[in-house]
Amino acid sequence: MTGALLVGVFGVAGALLRFAVDSWFAHRTHLQTIGSTGTPRHWPWATLVVNVVGCLIIGLSIGVTGKLGMAPEWQTAVATGLAGGLTTFSSWTTATVRLLSEARFGAAALNIGANLAAGAAAAAVGIALAS
Repeated sequence: MTGALLVGVFGVAGALLRFAVDSWFAHRTHLQTIGSTGTPRHWPWATLVVNVVGCLIIGLSIGVTGKLGMAPEWQTAVATGLAGGLTTFSSWTTATVRLLSEARFGAAALNIGANLAAGAAAAAVGIALAS
């Protein structure tokens, strides 16, 4: 029961953090590009940021909770709750499909590659920092 409660509390925190990051990027119109029709074109910066930070958090949680002698529920709360509430596979894939539907193939490939490469690097850095 304690583990589920911790995951829930940390999940709410992760979701609220995700909302804050999304809101911050939504108000940064200078990060958008202008399409050939003169309309702004979105690139999923917020999704990239939360996914990479979430990978770092999970990497850190693997080592830090053990080093500090914390119960396994804490690692689960941080990885599943906080990082799970923060990160988003569904938004990442939907943004990629949106870019493809706009025939922005390079941007879609960049979105896929950036999330995978930066996410893997962040997880590795988190594990290394915690070791």
